[in-house]
Amino acid sequence: MRVEKNKLIRRLKIIQGQVKGLQEMIEKDTYCIDVITQSSAIKQGLSNVEDILLEDHLNHCVVNQIQKGQTKKATEEVLKVYRLKRK
Repeated sequence: MRVEKNKLIRRLKIIQGQVKGLQEMIEKDTYCIDVITQSSAIKQGLSNVEDILLEDHLNHCVVNQIQKGQTKKATEEVLKVYRLKRK
């Protein structure tokens, strides 16, 4: 992994705090729209982490696989991620 781990860990800690905040909001019967807004922010944060990891994977791992003649493996991995992201 070439992505700066500290950057990802920082983002994940922020998301972790948001999830804890979401739990507290539900425990306190916070207004529904506010809870949904927080939930959406968490999903966006996770999506951003996935995007960073995917970009790193495509730029390094997949490129290396193609250079080594492992085009089938590279294609399968790209398709797998594509299918996961569509769900």
